[in-house]
Amino acid sequence: MAIGSPIEWTEATWNPVGGCTILSPGCTNCYAMRMARRLEAMGQAKYTGTTRVSGGRAKWTGKVVLDEKAVELPRKWTKGRLIFVNSMSDLFHDNVPVEFIERVFDVMRTTPQHTYQVLTKRAERLEAVSPRLRWPSNVWMGVSVESQDYWWRVDHLRATGAAVRFLSLEPLLGPITANDLSSIDWVIAGGESGPGSRPVQPDWVRSIRDACLDQGVAFHFKQWGGTNKKASGRLLDRRTWDEMPSRHLGQRQQDESLLLT
Repeated sequence: MAIGSPIEWTEATWNPVGGCTILSPGCTNCYAMRMARRLEAMGQAKYTGTTRVSGGRAKWTGKVVLDEKAVELPRKWTKGRLIFVNSMSDLFHDNVPVEFIERVFDVMRTTPQHTYQVLTKRAERLEAVSPRLRWPSNVWMGVSVESQDYWWRVDHLRATGAAVRFLSLEPLLGPITANDLSSIDWVIAGGESGPGSRPVQPDWVRSIRDACLDQGVAFHFKQWGGTNKKASGRLLDRRTWDEMPSRHLGQRQQDESLLLT
């Protein structure tokens, strides 16, 4: 587990799974492929064979590793942290058995001092597995949506039992026009960074921010990206946007409870 994550919207990372498969355009320049290659070169057996070099760049091979030693790590942390789950993989990858996913959820459920952020592109499998999972309130569940073509992932997220639901619109590769954010608590948006990064347009980001403001959804703008993301910064209309979902949860949960009475 890594403490002090460079990812702006979390505090630590926990990777009970390593390795992945390219699924959609948002995966093309995934930082985790480069990192996995580097970690393998440093001797971390967990990432051995998870990438290959193609066109001078690291690419996933499709090999997925279940890291039994890493599963119990959060129990060793008594101080509560905001933890991004599987920054180097996807917990809902087809090669991760449901029983293993259940074990990860059991650890999250029994360590309530932490808040967990789980993110997937495999939204269909997420919905299919959801009824088998015990969803604790300290688990935030999200899906990645890089363009309008993948907005359908949001509907699968809405169908889960997650108490907190969020969207990662990163890397944002096109405008998002279907801005219905019902049952969504948090939206992260950001441009792509690193080698070969594809540019993001300011109006794409503004449209998402405005939808969040109109619908009372927490909004976080991570970065403009590019080959030098520090230079491009993360100011949107002269300010940073660092909202978190906890600011908005109470009202939505209250509204939903009223509908059930």
